[in-house]
Amino acid sequence: MQSVSELTQQIKSLLESTFLHVRVKGEVSRPTYHSSGHLYFTLKDDKSSISCVMFRGNNQKLKFCIEDGMEVDVSASISVYPPRGSYQLNCVSLEPSGSGALALAYKQLKEELYKKGYFEQKRPLPSIPKHIALVTSKTGAALQDMLNVANARFPLVKISLFNTLVQGDEAKYHIAKAIEQAQKIAPDLIVISRGGGSVEDLWAFNEREVAEAIFASNIPTISAVGHAIDTPISDFVADASAPTPSAAMEMILPDINELRQSIDNTKDLYDNLILNRFANYEQELNHLKNQFSFLSPKTKIGLVQEEVKNLKSLYILALKQKLNFFSSSINALDLAFKNKNPENILKNGYAQITKNGKIVNLQNLKKNDEFMLHDNKRSIKAKTM
Repeated sequence: MQSVSELTQQIKSLLESTFLHVRVKGEVSRPTYHSSGHLYFTLKDDKSSISCVMFRGNNQKLKFCIEDGMEVDVSASISVYPPRGSYQLNCVSLEPSGSGALALAYKQLKEELYKKGYFEQKRPLPSIPKHIALVTSKTGAALQDMLNVANARFPLVKISLFNTLVQGDEAKYHIAKAIEQAQKIAPDLIVISRGGGSVEDLWAFNEREVAEAIFASNIPTISAVGHAIDTPISDFVADASAPTPSAAMEMILPDINELRQSIDNTKDLYDNLILNRFANYEQELNHLKNQFSFLSPKTKIGLVQEEVKNLKSLYILALKQKLNFFSSSINALDLAFKNKNPENILKNGYAQITKNGKIVNLQNLKKNDEFMLHDNKRSIKAKTM
């Protein structure tokens, strides 16, 4: 005859060795998230129910929150708890029945953030940003695309790169940290970007950590994630969004040629206004001159003095407007010179490549070519592999 413990142990050994991996479909009932990080719930159908646990390590991998009444597919093993003679499912993975886990996670987080008002607060963007912080990967194509557009449209802008992972499980933490660091240099704008990819590739931009960082930013933000179908949550939270990184730069940077034309047009407008004013005063003077013969000498002198005073004020105002205009133009050119000064560029961490005393880029180098790398303090000799 067996004891209760012996029988229970036999049942435990039999069940746990037989049901190492099972797939079960059912309805979630009474889900409980414990402070330890474990998830407890009951899985049931119309005739039976079974207790389930998903330990912290697996629970942390879930992209969505399970809810009472949700239909799910569970991958698990069976374990027996001898003190109560009961068995349960130790869940390894869990997915909503009929729809993907990512789709459900996206829907849940989007609805939650919408209710919190994360999509409502939109700040205006500066018309001509002087300094832009880019939160993206330094090795991605998105960075080069944005730099090319910036150089073509408005080369006067200063750009600071905050390198980050843009794909993978850790990317959400890296992106959030980069957004936080970018605010410390007080740029005019922060652009969070990456090129296109699959839903899984772009998932970091649908994560809570990234949404929270964008919402908390004290600098206007633009989300520029290349997507074909679903709009990433970062687009909803940011102050503005663009379908691609290149489109973001085209949206926020003016065309320098159009800007120059606008300046020329403004200058011509002021010139014409001043000329028209003087022409009007000339007509008034001629009119007064014709009337002088009917006025006393004292009155004539007073009118002339008043007219001279008005002309003097007008002339001084016109000169000040022109001086301010040309002063602004000189300041813009000075800023452009400083931004493009090679020494200043090298101080920002960039390096210059020379071969045989001539400046070259990486595309000009061939295998086994020897070249020099220069920053603002030193030079080193290198060789292509």
